[in-house]
Amino acid sequence: MAASVLTKESGGSPDRGRRRSDRGLDTYGITQASNVYWNLNPPELYEEIARRNEGIISAHGALLVDTGEHTGRAAKDKAIVREPASADKVFWGDINKEFAQEKFNQLRDRMMAATAGRDLFVQDTFVGADPRYQFPVRIITELAWHSLFARTMFINKTHEAGANFQPEFTVINLPSFKADPATDGTRSPTFILMDFSQKLVLIGGTSYAGETKKSVFTILNYLLPQRGVMSMHCSANVGDADDVAIFFGLSGTGKTTLSADPERRLIGDDEHGWSEDGVFNFEGGCYAKVIRLSPEAEPDIYRTTRMFGTVMENVVFDSNTRIPDLDDATKTENTRAAYPLTSIPNIMPAGYAGHPRNIIMLTADAFGVLPPVARLTPEQAMYHFLSGYTAKVAGTERGVTEPEATFSTCFGAPFMVLHPGVYADLLGQRMAEHNAACWLVNTGWSGGPYGTGQRMKIAYTRAMIRAILNGSLAQIETQPDPFFGVGVPVACPGVPAEVLTPRNTWPDPEAYDRKARDLARRFNDNFKKYESGVSEAVRAVAPKAN
Repeated sequence: MAASVLTKESGGSPDRGRRRSDRGLDTYGITQASNVYWNLNPPELYEEIARRNEGIISAHGALLVDTGEHTGRAAKDKAIVREPASADKVFWGDINKEFAQEKFNQLRDRMMAATAGRDLFVQDTFVGADPRYQFPVRIITELAWHSLFARTMFINKTHEAGANFQPEFTVINLPSFKADPATDGTRSPTFILMDFSQKLVLIGGTSYAGETKKSVFTILNYLLPQRGVMSMHCSANVGDADDVAIFFGLSGTGKTTLSADPERRLIGDDEHGWSEDGVFNFEGGCYAKVIRLSPEAEPDIYRTTRMFGTVMENVVFDSNTRIPDLDDATKTENTRAAYPLTSIPNIMPAGYAGHPRNIIMLTADAFGVLPPVARLTPEQAMYHFLSGYTAKVAGTERGVTEPEATFSTCFGAPFMVLHPGVYADLLGQRMAEHNAACWLVNTGWSGGPYGTGQRMKIAYTRAMIRAILNGSLAQIETQPDPFFGVGVPVACPGVPAEVLTPRNTWPDPEAYDRKARDLARRFNDNFKKYESGVSEAVRAVAPKAN
């Protein structure tokens, strides 16, 4: 049985009757699929989503979908095939777990056989806004809304996604297909597996669309540094003076919020490359958390939740009015919206700009001891980049009050395939070549730890960011923090002076000292794994725990 291929390449409605065998799906072992829908546009995908009961259209036109059991990434179920060409390059360990190629091939064959009789959706897309570093990626899914997600998140160039499209990598995502751990060697029925030699990613057992996005990011973190491009988990924007700023940070630190600045153009909110020519976005869309999103605090992002074409995951809504309730976390705290970059009014249309003038490393310190803003030396920048620190609040369980320190190297450890030193060295080289200043900004707690102190006021953080970007903070004298050694400004426009020195905000200064030493020890313990790969100058800037 040949696949019935539905295509939108020449305009007009999909050709629902034509059969073609030259599209190359048989190279993956897909030979018995039913209908194959190629490069459908958002209205056409909405029709298919509605026909298949995959989602609900909100009162405002956004698409509401439920990802089921998995409302976030299944990080423990991700692995990389160990094969000769990449084995010596991958930084193997708890994050980059290895998977046998024989088992991968076996699972691939069973998975492709399972496509028999199924409808499939294909999006031929691109990643990398800068044409000099752009490459094609094919996304094959069984869910129409996953196809819309891929078309939204990656760069769409329909006129180039024709019959001659040659993908450099392919992602095949079949949520309904589950692995058999006993047979397939997976940890669970869910799997996210990538084989760099076959240029293939297999995803099954989860409907969370972020797996597709982050799998492509992982591929870029493997390929681009080998081509001399620094791949970064960061947001980026640019001012009227072509002054680029990049914002590193883990989830919850304010990366998306702080880079969305009405006075600056957004390059992108999550994934970028820094080449010899400048900074460029990897994607064509944004994937923002929307829990408790408000029109006052984040008007541009809020506006996208009321637009046709936005995909909203796991958001609770009124079944009668179909109006979403962004404050309801019944399903998950990780509610998400995927929307095209063009939904944001103030963007850099080309998706790339020059070299950064300022690098901002965001942390949400729930211990309440890091200064709200500090200037870093190049060595301190390397140290904090490799540390990738933030703190997660333990949760809402009764009796749990202590935050959890989290260290994610390069501010994106789950997606960094190569040795962390590769990314750190590239960062150091780029900073030195272009004289970029680096800042540590704490969006976490002040006056005490979580449960006692208060979250840093967003107005203060925005004032600090503004002073960094307009150059005024660089002109202000700094004093070294007694525990972390970073340069703390003695003043900042729009911020009370006492807020800048965290010890002064605590009612018990000695309690602050104890907590600061505790966090310093955590930094030092975490950094032991990197000590052998960095210079003595970088090791020398470690926090003082005594």
